[in-house]
Amino acid sequence: MTKVLIVAGDAVEAQEIFYPYWRLKEEGFEVKVAAPTKKKLYTVVHDFEEGIETYTEKPGYGFGWVDMAFKEVNPEEFDGLFIPGGRAPEYMRIYPELEGIVRHFFENDKPVAVICHGPLVLLAYDLVKGRTLTAYMVLKPDIERAGGKYLDQEVVVDGKLVSSRAWPDLPALLREFIKLLKA
Repeated sequence: MTKVLIVAGDAVEAQEIFYPYWRLKEEGFEVKVAAPTKKKLYTVVHDFEEGIETYTEKPGYGFGWVDMAFKEVNPEEFDGLFIPGGRAPEYMRIYPELEGIVRHFFENDKPVAVICHGPLVLLAYDLVKGRTLTAYMVLKPDIERAGGKYLDQEVVVDGKLVSSRAWPDLPALLREFIKLLKA
C-alpha cells in the first residue's frame, strides 16, 4: 500500500491539511501526519477579502490526527511527502529532524507536494535551486533568489515535485500528486 507522510504544525492552513488528508485516504493510501510534537494541531483559515492586500487569518478546526513527532519519523517507510502551508512552515523548518525527512524524499526521487507557504521548508534546506515551482505569490522573490524559477499558475510539476499557490488550487495539486504516487 502506498504510504504518504504529511508534515505540519500549529497554524497550518486548515484546508491545506484536511483536504489532502481525506483525499489521499479516499484514494486508498495510508496517510500519516508528523508534527514537531504529537498533539492536536491548531489550524488557521486564510481567506482573501476585498480591499485587503494580503490574506486574512481566522481560527480553524483542530486537527487531531497527528501520528508522531518529527523525531519519530523514518522517511524510508514513506512513498510520498505532502507539505501544507499556513504559518506552520515558518517555524517547522527550524526543527533539525525535519530537514533529514525532507532531504530523504529529494535524494531518493520520491514525490513531494508543497502548497502556499510550504516551499519555505524547501528554501530553508536549499532545495529549490534549478527547480520550477509555484507558491503563494509573496514567496516569488525568495524562490528566485534561491535559484528557482517561479510560475504563477495553479499547479506546477517539476519531476517529482508538485506545487500550488494556495488552497483554491488543491484539486489540481492533488490530481497531479496522486498521479506521481501511482506511477
